[in-house]
Amino acid sequence: MSNDSPAKNDIRTKALVLRRTNYGEADRIINFLTEQGVIAAIAKGVRKEKSKLAGSVELFTLSDVTLHKGLNNKLCVLTSAKMLEHYDQIPYHLTELELAGMIMKQIMRFAETSTGPEYFNLLKQILSALNAGVNPELVETWFWFNLAKTNGEQINVIKDVEGFDLDPFKTYVWDSTESALREQLGGNVGAPEIKIIRMMLASDLKTCSRIKDIVPKLPTILYIAKTINKQ
Repeated sequence: MSNDSPAKNDIRTKALVLRRTNYGEADRIINFLTEQGVIAAIAKGVRKEKSKLAGSVELFTLSDVTLHKGLNNKLCVLTSAKMLEHYDQIPYHLTELELAGMIMKQIMRFAETSTGPEYFNLLKQILSALNAGVNPELVETWFWFNLAKTNGEQINVIKDVEGFDLDPFKTYVWDSTESALREQLGGNVGAPEIKIIRMMLASDLKTCSRIKDIVPKLPTILYIAKTINKQ
């Protein structure tokens, strides 16, 4: 077995820090978001000044970690951590910081019962985009649509509430009770908004950040995204 291979009771994985809680005099309990879901681990001595683990378990950090499984698999022990990426610009911008915090709380609610990589991939894209200065309203809109999609919500942008195909020459309003678009003369949702929603559901965040002339349409689309998630 090579030095890089984890022991039988160890988990080696990429991880994002979701939450940190001080424990005892020098330890922290870290809630990691990984491709296997949320894993809680204790980082012993991490609050000591000379701790080698400290920099790799900060918020807004992607790290390669090794976690030793504890008794009954309730709490792991962090045995090693190597920082892969630090989204260091987020804390310097209040809007981005608050948005990132809200998104991390939302993801933790759902990811605790997940064992797949979907939520990890979701958060990784979001932190990268916010760190790169992508419009926060665009990031939030993409997040709500893709959170709903990840949670299994069926988002209908093919037919209206009456079952007719959406017409690029008509306008619509969002019917939150039906979770679909309803035709209305002078409605605030037309072909451009529908195209953007479809793209957000089908494409990664980096691709969506390149959509031209999206900013004026974001308030309407964000409202729809939040309604789908019952916010």
